[in-house]
Amino acid sequence: MPTVSTQLPQTDDLLSTQENALPHISEHVRPRPVVAAFDFDGTLTNGGSVTKFLVAVGGAVRTYAAVVQHLPGIIRAALLSGDAADRVKESLFMKILSGQSVEHVEEIATRFAHTHLQKHARPDALARLRHHLDAGHTVVIVSASPECYIKAAASELGVTGVIATRLASGGGLLTGRYEGMNCRGREKYTRVMTWIRTSNPGAADPFLYAYGNSRGDLRLLESADIGVNMGRLGRFGRLRRFARLEDLSALDSSVPN
Repeated sequence: MPTVSTQLPQTDDLLSTQENALPHISEHVRPRPVVAAFDFDGTLTNGGSVTKFLVAVGGAVRTYAAVVQHLPGIIRAALLSGDAADRVKESLFMKILSGQSVEHVEEIATRFAHTHLQKHARPDALARLRHHLDAGHTVVIVSASPECYIKAAASELGVTGVIATRLASGGGLLTGRYEGMNCRGREKYTRVMTWIRTSNPGAADPFLYAYGNSRGDLRLLESADIGVNMGRLGRFGRLRRFARLEDLSALDSSVPN
């Protein structure tokens, strides 16, 4: 009958086995990176920016005449959102931006971004954005506003990631139409997810913070590990079920190191 050994392995042998196993484990366990996605209008800043930008490009008289002309569509967009909002916004862009030099609009956009941040930036939101940057997190600004000034604002804030509505052009002139789709709602969510996957291929799925203030941000906040309601209506707003800035000190403890 075979002899069964009852001798326990020596402590040194156990430690040696564990040490040899650790490098193998660490190769397969990757910490989750942290990404913070911030909406722009109403989140990083107070109020909207699109009409102000159109005034900077086309002048107040021309811009407000176009707004009055499109007023029924603007009211419908406010009530229905979705495609109605996308269409009336593009129609305004065509009225003001069509035929404008891309280079000229880019110059205006840079100046506009600086002035707009100086006048309308939210100190609480910027402090939170800096918190993420100081922690080494990846930060992206995602907005339905035109990319030309959102990227200028992002550069001023020290943010490298920008996702926004692109303006179509040809022959160095803007057409006034979108290049692709208006970056709101589901499109905002889709583009953030695509940006995350393509900016760091092969990395672990990130821990996602998303900051927004309106129904155009709803889909993105729903997809986040921590969605943050930056709206001013608090418990009466559409995003009331999401965390507020004042809740984050407790929730931050759940973020992977």
